[in-house]
Amino acid sequence: MIKLYFHPSPNPVKVALYLEESDEPYELIAVDTRKGDQHAPAFKAINPNAKTPALQDGDINIFDSSAMLLYLGEKIGKFVPANTPAMHAQYYSWLMFVATGIGPYCGQAVHFKYFAPDPKEYAVNRYDFEAWRHWNIVNDRLATQQYMVGDTYTLVDMSIWAWARMIPRVLGDDAFAKLPHVKRLLDEISARPAAERVEALKNKHDYKTVVDDDARKVLFPQNARLAT
Repeated sequence: MIKLYFHPSPNPVKVALYLEESDEPYELIAVDTRKGDQHAPAFKAINPNAKTPALQDGDINIFDSSAMLLYLGEKIGKFVPANTPAMHAQYYSWLMFVATGIGPYCGQAVHFKYFAPDPKEYAVNRYDFEAWRHWNIVNDRLATQQYMVGDTYTLVDMSIWAWARMIPRVLGDDAFAKLPHVKRLLDEISARPAAERVEALKNKHDYKTVVDDDARKVLFPQNARLAT
């Protein structure tokens, strides 16, 4: 059985959604990143990057959430676009757009807005600008079609959904007023039974929610260099 090493943050959530949508049996293994579970040797043997998620399929280890989606889409064969060069060009492009754009810029926007020490005006401006730029590209795409790739729901939409849930935290409570087409897709997917099951996964483990000094040490190990 597939084992998904999970924390209820966007990248693990999108993999969980694919497994739930596909009715694929899997075992959920909690990784409490604010307690430092991701740095344990046993976890790093699966994901040397010490980030969630990680996935095991028998004796196969996979890390990076987009790699997991590509692997699972190939293996299971559900929620992937038609196997033509034109459709797969869109599929790969938009999946990588989330992996290299949406995720990193949203993550850094949150980091600098809420966790970085001052002065941080330049960093906040840069990452907020880029997060908005990327979400506006998605919004423009969804203004002309129901889904991100073709006319069917795919794992690219699942990736978008996982991060779109975080938009108020990233861009502000009023951001959806400027991203109505993103909000439309978010609401559509959120109403699906599989998405409701994924949202409930955070209750299967008592994940640490506060970012105290101990959490900062394991989430931001780079800060130790500032003290030397």
